[in-house]
Amino acid sequence: MDIKFYAPLWGNTLPFESFCERVKTAGYDGVEMELPFEEEEKENILTQLSHYGLELIGQYYQSFEPEIEANAESYERYLNHLAEADPVLINCQTGKDYFTLEENKKLFLIAERIKEGTGVPITHETHRGKCLYSVPVAKQYLESLPDIRLCLDISHWCNVHESLLEDQEPGVRLALERTDHIHSRVGHPEGPQVNDPRAPEWGKALKAHLNWWDQVVGYHRETGTTLRVTTEFGPFPYMPTLPYTTMPLANQWDINVSMMELLKERYF
Repeated sequence: MDIKFYAPLWGNTLPFESFCERVKTAGYDGVEMELPFEEEEKENILTQLSHYGLELIGQYYQSFEPEIEANAESYERYLNHLAEADPVLINCQTGKDYFTLEENKKLFLIAERIKEGTGVPITHETHRGKCLYSVPVAKQYLESLPDIRLCLDISHWCNVHESLLEDQEPGVRLALERTDHIHSRVGHPEGPQVNDPRAPEWGKALKAHLNWWDQVVGYHRETGTTLRVTTEFGPFPYMPTLPYTTMPLANQWDINVSMMELLKERYF
């Protein structure tokens, strides 16, 4: 098997070329990010990624439209736009938590058609507010649509279920079996991101997430397939801050790099 690591553009404040240099120097294989529709800006991004030998995971999070038809139209437009850049993967925050099962299924079928037509793999992220927002709901989709592959951001589920998912084992197991991409953020029962996973008070939460990720790695070792990991600890407001100042309690970049190093040491 092969494990590759990606830095999120989310939270970056550097010029893009400087960011790419920083990502490459840190030891990442690529970047996960959205792409602008403005052609010159898009081409500059792709040129810089190529110059630094960085792969692209195209990111879709713009599920803003509250009505299914408009949402589906925008979804298809964004996914085709990302696929044109020939990324190694497209990761989608698909649908809405309030769309019906059949409405969200329409979006999965659009993604499957684009995947088949372009050859670009597509994963669907376990994310609050989107269609895979909880374990039992995700289980319904996974059972009825066997081709769905996941981006596992299980930190969201810890928050949604206000637990470390001890009572959700069958659904979690199915999700782990269907995961091709991990967002390696550590969540906890009261939030989707601990302030610093290196702090000892978060040891139980970190151990739970490592156990889930170990199982995903095990499945990919059995099949000899590639697993992609984005170290996706985020900035404010995901990152807790001091009151009145918005000063972060920890350094987002340092946490993400340390998480990559932890997982490389664990799995290589």
